[in-house]
Amino acid sequence: MTTITTSTPSIQSNSSPSSSSASNDISAQISRISQQITKLTQQLKEVANGTGTAENKKKQQEAIQAQIEQLQAQLAQLQHKQAQEAEQKQAQQQGKAEGVNSPSDGHSVDIYI
Repeated sequence: MTTITTSTPSIQSNSSPSSSSASNDISAQISRISQQITKLTQQLKEVANGTGTAENKKKQQEAIQAQIEQLQAQLAQLQHKQAQEAEQKQAQQQGKAEGVNSPSDGHSVDIYI
């Protein structure tokens, strides 16, 4: 009988809006969760091919599948958050490009009639 122990990290949200370190952190979390899903999928295959009673195999498979589903939910949340941050960053960059047409103290034109 094979004993499987894994832990799933909790998602920590950063309060700093769309900083590069936050996006790198999200990318690292996505990568780590993807690796965990891959490992658990491999363990699921090993349990199916391993020795033991059908009942024990089924229990182990159900436990592993539950972990995979939980990680997939976390992965979806992180991907959604990453997409939102990318969208905000793109909007900020477009705002900077459009800033040429926005008046400022240094870029004003006085018109006399």
